[in-house]
Amino acid sequence: MRFVDRYPIVVTTRLVECRDFWLSLGFEVVFEASWFVLLHAEDGSASLAFMSPDHPSAPPGPQTFSGAGICFELQVEDAAAAYDEAVLEGVAIGHPLTQEPFGQKRFGFHDPSGLWVDVVEQTESAPGFWERYVTT
Repeated sequence: MRFVDRYPIVVTTRLVECRDFWLSLGFEVVFEASWFVLLHAEDGSASLAFMSPDHPSAPPGPQTFSGAGICFELQVEDAAAAYDEAVLEGVAIGHPLTQEPFGQKRFGFHDPSGLWVDVVEQTESAPGFWERYVTT
C-alpha cells in the first residue's frame, strides 16, 4: 500500500473551534467544507482533520470523539520554544514543560475537541532509566 497522506479524523461538533485553534498553532487549511476540515502543519510534517458527526458522507463507525483514548504526538526540535509559543497563543497547558527521566522534554494540552496533544523533544534519558525495562 502506497500512502499519499495519513491523518486522524476527529469527529466533533466543535469543527470551527478546532480549525481556529490549530490555525493559531501554525497549521494551514488544505480543504474545508461545512462538515469537514483538513489541516497540515506549515512544513507538511503533520496532518489532522475534523469532521462533523452528522454528515451523510461520514464513514461507518466513528462516533463523536469523547476525548479519551488517543494522544496526538507532536515531536519538535525545541520543546521550550514550542511551550513559549503555545503560552503566547493562550493555550491552556494541561501538563507543564517537564524534563522526563525517560528521555523527553514535553508539555501537553487539550484542543477544543478534547484531543490530548503531547508536544515532545527527544533528549537523553537519565542514566540507568531503561535498564529495568530490558528483558534478556
